Amino acid sequence: MSGNIRWGILGTGWIAHQQTADLIGNGFTVTAVGSRDQQSADAFAAEFGITSAHGSYEALVADPDVDVIYVSTPHPFHASAALLALNAGKHVLVEKPFTLTAAEAREVVDVAAANKLVVLEAMWARFLPHMLRIREIIAAGTIGEVRTLIADHNQNLPKEPEHRINNPELGGGALLDLGIYPVSFAFDLFGTPISVNAIASFTETGVDRQTAILFGYGDGQQAVLHTALDTLGPNTAVILGTKGRIEIDSVWYAPTPFTVFDSDGAVIERFEQQVKGRGMQFQAKEAERLIEAGLAEGTILPPSESAQIMETLDEIRRQIGLKYPGE
Repeated sequence: MSGNIRWGILGTGWIAHQQTADLIGNGFTVTAVGSRDQQSADAFAAEFGITSAHGSYEALVADPDVDVIYVSTPHPFHASAALLALNAGKHVLVEKPFTLTAAEAREVVDVAAANKLVVLEAMWARFLPHMLRIREIIAAGTIGEVRTLIADHNQNLPKEPEHRINNPELGGGALLDLGIYPVSFAFDLFGTPISVNAIASFTETGVDRQTAILFGYGDGQQAVLHTALDTLGPNTAVILGTKGRIEIDSVWYAPTPFTVFDSDGAVIERFEQQVKGRGMQFQAKEAERLIEAGLAEGTILPPSESAQIMETLDEIRRQIGLKYPGE
């Protein structure tokens, strides 16, 4: 990053702390934070040494010393916050899932395009070094024709009904919070599926407790995905090809090693990485690259693909019967 691009943080929750720590720890410039509560904004600014603390999102996006906004609100507020920033002339890095619904996603994408601004989904796993190397290995044909992805994201999260993960008012459930990771990974490998099959079990609050997903593709590839919010899983992933496989260690969607095997099970490559912080700086670096180059989108995760992912998540929710208030 050049240091000339100035970041504003919209929201002061847990994920905002993680992203901001990685920004500042890796030399990015953070000039402002905004919250619906002035005290929360002040505390966040004091913690990270940020100059400007705004007591509203409107004040944050109007700040002339901010070029790009990181949206870290709960899922149902991603679209409104992103649109607020885009209409104020700010580029946007918006937390995953991109929005709550595909209709919202398409609106965000259209407004960004109309205003010639960058909007990027903060699916941080896409931009990590091990994922970049995996794409290189696949493109080189090292494991042959890629046939299958098997991936899970299963956590044992808080059980309180009012907690965000269990609250339908806040877009709760395993699918949008956790399942988005393996779903996005499948899109990264194979694109948009031609068939989607899903089943789920539900919590007492009415959100999906666990969801199993099977994607099918035109050339016969398959993605076998699972997510749960009350059972901790291995959180590993394997990519199967006709000449070998790639096994990604736990936790596969965070900075972690992987091993490449040939068709006889012999090790071809062991990839290790040292990443400073949590690894969320790489998605910010991509946002800055696009902004500096005057590009509307990159190849790793263009906004049109984020909208397509939301369309598939809508279909999964339709199949399992998960509706949110107001839909």
